Amino acid sequence: MLLRFAPCIAAAALCFVTIVVGSQASWAQTPPAPAAASPADKSTSSAEPFAEDTTLTAKTIVYVKGNGVWDSAFDTISGAFKKLKTYIDKEGLKTDGPPMTIFTQTDDTGFQFQAAVPIAEPPKNPPRGDIAIGQSPEGHALKFVHHGSYDELDNTYEAITNYLDEKRLEAKDLFIEQYETDPVTADAKKLTVDVLVLLK
Repeated sequence: MLLRFAPCIAAAALCFVTIVVGSQASWAQTPPAPAAASPADKSTSSAEPFAEDTTLTAKTIVYVKGNGVWDSAFDTISGAFKKLKTYIDKEGLKTDGPPMTIFTQTDDTGFQFQAAVPIAEPPKNPPRGDIAIGQSPEGHALKFVHHGSYDELDNTYEAITNYLDEKRLEAKDLFIEQYETDPVTADAKKLTVDVLVLLK
């Protein structure tokens, strides 16, 4: 697996924008859309532009920190979300948007991350151990949507990098993936992932 943005952009930020109130039983929001052609092909769908301008607002999140290697990234990430789901269900928390992964550091072989889920309000009893409460990123961003395999996200990141270079846009120094399909139960080959780039 290619190293996401690291070899192409020194500072890239990808953040979530869609706000959907999830149930306690499941984070799955809607079935994934049909797989699109190459993300670089801006004419794939007139209803879904390649880059969509948006503004992100900060939200309260519950998250778990972790690290992994690119070859098994999806398994590592989905495992972290299973831990979060157990905690959220146990505490009876109301989710306030799709789950997301905040990549805080990357290199050629692996990454450090926060698996996070927006919640409507902080829990009455603060979490302990490796689960914590925080705030999601906010600011002006561009939204890119990926349909298909998690491994094929590399193609989407390459297209995003080319787009930012072409438009001479600068991104901030972290990146995030938001999952419109449940990372705990979804087929890793049939995902819908929102990739948003926070701009300087």
